[in-house]
Amino acid sequence: MSLAEYRASPSEMARANDLLTKLPALGEIALDIGARDGHFSMLLADRFKQVFALDLVMPDIIHERVQCVQGNAADLSFEDDSIDFTFCAEVLEHIPTEILRAVCNELERVTKDQILIGVPYKQDIRVGRTTCYSCGGENPPWGHINTFDEARIARLFPKCRIVSVSFVGSTSEQTNSLSAKLMDLAGNPYGTYGQDEPCIHCGEKIKPPPKRNIFQKFATKAAFGTKWVSGVFTKPRGTWIHVLLAKKDAN
Repeated sequence: MSLAEYRASPSEMARANDLLTKLPALGEIALDIGARDGHFSMLLADRFKQVFALDLVMPDIIHERVQCVQGNAADLSFEDDSIDFTFCAEVLEHIPTEILRAVCNELERVTKDQILIGVPYKQDIRVGRTTCYSCGGENPPWGHINTFDEARIARLFPKCRIVSVSFVGSTSEQTNSLSAKLMDLAGNPYGTYGQDEPCIHCGEKIKPPPKRNIFQKFATKAAFGTKWVSGVFTKPRGTWIHVLLAKKDAN
């Protein structure tokens, strides 16, 4: 699926629309963390006088109010309290766990008023994981290293208070340790092999799995059978959680 097709999908449009409801009507300076193609940077530019679009690779966004910045969210170049509104969606789930708190601390440091966070909600990252056929390591789906709920987001942003929480989509995807191990033995044949994110272990592109042998086919069936047990006790939950935070010391 191309990025344009993804943006036009019903699930992505619902997610984007919910995020937009949490943006201020007008503002001075906004920061878009992980700007990529600039989709949200340009939407922010409709409401803010200046938008910084930041990514690890310099974004290519042409808009009079958008300034592209190459940078690392764990070490931002902005002054303390210099940003009125920070937008961070589809980012924190990809951040290496060892620097996740540093990233959140930086977002708090540079933001004067509000931070909007969008992440998958209580995602079981054992479901849909892949096997890297370059190094043999297991990878979480779509490069989602971290999982989140309301409590974890609150802990990651101790200088902020939660203003509002909303959920988008619905999922009941859940597995268990036995089913996940059996799927690993099967080579994770139903993982997210179409992802752009590279292997978290060796950095190589995730390649489609080879044809399964008889043992792997048996392990796959056993994995689905044991996963069914988890599904019986799993209640539907939101696919995404959107949390609007405000600095506790903000006016």
